[in-house]
This record gives sequence, C-alpha cells and structure tokens, in this order.
Amino acid sequence: MGALQKFERRLESLISGTFARAFRSAVQPVEIAASLQREVDNNAQILSRQRRLAPNIFYVELSSSDMGRLAPYDSTLADELSHQLKEYAERQGLVFPGPIRINFEEHDDLTTGRHHIRSEAQAAVSGDAMTDTQVRRATAYLEVNGTRHPLHGSIVVGRGTEADLRINDPGVSRRHVEFLTRIDQQPPTVEVHDLGSTNGMLVNGQKMGSAIVDDRSQVRVGSTTITVHIVQGA
Repeated sequence: MGALQKFERRLESLISGTFARAFRSAVQPVEIAASLQREVDNNAQILSRQRRLAPNIFYVELSSSDMGRLAPYDSTLADELSHQLKEYAERQGLVFPGPIRINFEEHDDLTTGRHHIRSEAQAAVSGDAMTDTQVRRATAYLEVNGTRHPLHGSIVVGRGTEADLRINDPGVSRRHVEFLTRIDQQPPTVEVHDLGSTNGMLVNGQKMGSAIVDDRSQVRVGSTTITVHIVQGA
C-alpha cells in the first residue's frame, strides 16, 4: 500500500467516513497531500548530496464551497497532512527548518474541486521570547518569524549554540551578526555588525558590514528577515 493510500485510510479511521461523504465531488484530501509533496519537491534547496531543505509553512487555497465543507475537519486534516509530509520527507532526504504549519484559505477565484498551494521556509527561532506585557514596556526588541526578543546591550544572532538568538537557517552562520544597543540615549540607538559571516547581511535591502538601524529596519541573514523595533520615548 502506498503512502497516500495509507494517508486516506488514517483519515477514514479518524473521522468515521464523514469526511469522505462531505468531500464527495469536491476537492479530495489525497489530492491536497499529493500537491504538498510536489510543493516540497519543487521548492527544496540542496544542502548536501543527501540532504535538501524543504519549506515548512504551507497555505492551501480552496474555493468557498470546499472551505465550507472542510471547516469541521480542518485541524484534523492539517495534523494528518503534517504527519504525511514528515514521513515523505524522511523517505526523500528532506529536512524542515522548523515546525510544519498548514493553513487553509478561502479564495473566491477558485471553483469547487480546485485548489492551489503556496509555501515558504521559516526557520525555528530560540532565545528569550517576550510576552505582550514585556513588548509594551520594551525600549527595543527584535521580531523574527513571529517571535519577539528583547534588545539590550549586546546580542549575537546565529545558528550555533553560542549565539544569544538562534535561528535554524542553513544560510545563517554560527555567529552571524551582533546587535549593540544604547538605551541611555533618546531616542535609543541600535547598531548591527556582521561578524564575518559566510553570506553577509542585508540592511533594508543593501549589503552592509555594519549599520545604525532605525525603527522597523529589516536585517536579512540567510533566508530570514529580522525586524528591529525601537520604541520612541520609552
């Protein structure tokens, strides 16, 4: 039995056949699963002879009618599609930069039974994350892949364990850039310096070795964008 057939059997056992009846003559879950496999194959980046980096964030675009049928089962289907993708990745030598997330979106220009997949690679980020209360009180902080991290003193960003803010992006060096913050000035000033990384950094789209950055400046390292937030008058 093939992987996609096993995927269908798992869904049937989880939802007792109601899913299959709901999706009769509409988009089929196995078609979405096959499209996700093609998406990771088409967008995988070569890391080495035996390893490729695959996107891990997926957007499944559906018609309004299919979206309505899917609504009661979207979380179960997303979990099963993620599980199926992980199994496929292991067989194909694919690795993900972070957790898999599958989102379903309604698109009026799609007809019943049609779907479209978009994807992106989003690296997992680890470090001191901030709560909403801390963000409101912060003088400066970094935002990267949906997480926010306090910016004070000196912070090294990189892929290695010695970095203060770690980004699981193969294009990021072990110690890639350093942010230096002066909060004794008004407004606070933030500098960013490349630490001799392999791929360098872009500051607001320009390749630089160092720069003084403003509020909402974007620093790109590897495939990851870091947004700087400086709170005026904090």
